[in-house]
Amino acid sequence: MRVLGIDTSCDETSIALVERRRILAHIVHGQHALHERFRGVVPEIAARAHVERLLPALERVLASGAPEAVAVTNRPGLIGPLLVGLSAAKAFAFVKGLPLVAVHHLEAHAAAAYLLDPPPEPPFLALIASGGHTLLYDVEERGSYRRVGQTLDDAAGECFDKVAALLGLPHPGGPAIERAGVGGDPAAFALPRPLLDDKGDDFSFSGLKTAVLYLLRRQTPPLADVAASAQEAIADVLTHKAVRAARRLGRTRLVLGGGVAANTRVRELAAERARAAGIDLFVPPRPLCTDNAAMIAVRGAELLEAGVRDTLAIDADPYSE
Repeated sequence: MRVLGIDTSCDETSIALVERRRILAHIVHGQHALHERFRGVVPEIAARAHVERLLPALERVLASGAPEAVAVTNRPGLIGPLLVGLSAAKAFAFVKGLPLVAVHHLEAHAAAAYLLDPPPEPPFLALIASGGHTLLYDVEERGSYRRVGQTLDDAAGECFDKVAALLGLPHPGGPAIERAGVGGDPAAFALPRPLLDDKGDDFSFSGLKTAVLYLLRRQTPPLADVAASAQEAIADVLTHKAVRAARRLGRTRLVLGGGVAANTRVRELAAERARAAGIDLFVPPRPLCTDNAAMIAVRGAELLEAGVRDTLAIDADPYSE
């Protein structure tokens, strides 16, 4: 089935056309320049930008073929931006008489791995780490996403953003921290690894952020060393807990997804630890780790193949549950 995917969950306006795991067309319009001075995404500004950019992007994607169904993010995310994409998807599906399916954004991050060649075959464990969420999904079979762990406070991407702000680096924080940490010593500062030794599968990053704050109050350390140390702490926690959970659940495949999975050190350490544990690692290309509509189309195809259809009564929901 040729599925049109639409994602406006945060500050990327993205449209894609996907058929049988093959991306026919894919557009992502970022908004970093609009939000950088606010050090975070302003929902009203994001929604207005989506309104301006969505229809031209849709016209360009449709030049690559006619969709047979429409998949759209309806949760979680910023409510204003979500409503822009959802309204467009409803209107298009109604006018064209196409099936419509609502997609959970975080499940789609895990489904992005199906765009790899070869794709992972369930069962597998998926680590999803982004600016708003950090969690583990156990994917026992195709289309089944069971959450086994999540952050208890800040997400990993949020921690990157807040540490970057403390260091005077631009938003978004993940890429800024990675650039600033080049050449730095990741062992320069013994920053905490919250819940690293906890037997559960949940995460916590607020203590790490606070530790950086107090470090900077006590001294003026080299920027590269602080950035590298903070990045190493985040990567250490994410990869250690993901690999440990995969082994506990008997999973021999691990998938990374979400914007934090674009981080070079996270990818390197995950590969190193997965290899040592005898686990096959699947990581999408960086453009498919950050928010994108191709993953929405893939997850939508899963739902459509399972017989799921939504009506025009579906609504946007900012929450993940």
